Amino acid sequence: MVAHLIIDVRAVSPMQYVFVYGTLRAGEVNDINAAAQRHAIAAPTRIGAAHVVGRLYDFGSYPGLVLDDGGAPIHGDVYRIDDALVPVLDEIEHVYPGVEGLFRAHRLHVEVELDGAATPIDCLIYPVTAAAAQGLPRIEGGDWIAHRTARG
Repeated sequence: MVAHLIIDVRAVSPMQYVFVYGTLRAGEVNDINAAAQRHAIAAPTRIGAAHVVGRLYDFGSYPGLVLDDGGAPIHGDVYRIDDALVPVLDEIEHVYPGVEGLFRAHRLHVEVELDGAATPIDCLIYPVTAAAAQGLPRIEGGDWIAHRTARG
């Protein structure tokens, strides 16, 4: 008699979702896929393109997102990630427990287009405060990659 063991992969490797809008996007300097690979963590799975509502600002070598219901669509991507990747992303974004930094970890429902329908997914996101972006140029169009490419 052969016994079969069924393992729920989620119990072994818990997953969550993250919305990336700047340097964590594929091909950018802090590419989420490369970050996972450097730390021998399972590759993130891109779920799809998505947007949140807010204002995007140019901090020079990276953008900062201010969440604002009266803002415009900010373009990015949603990935399913292994929980082990969260501390790596926190390190990239300089998010440390008990330390007030530029970026902060936040959870937000993001609508992703799946099979032709908008599906809300609870995502980790790294916005900045409005005070941090004060006086910085706003990125019109809400897309960091298009902005960075256009400015050269």
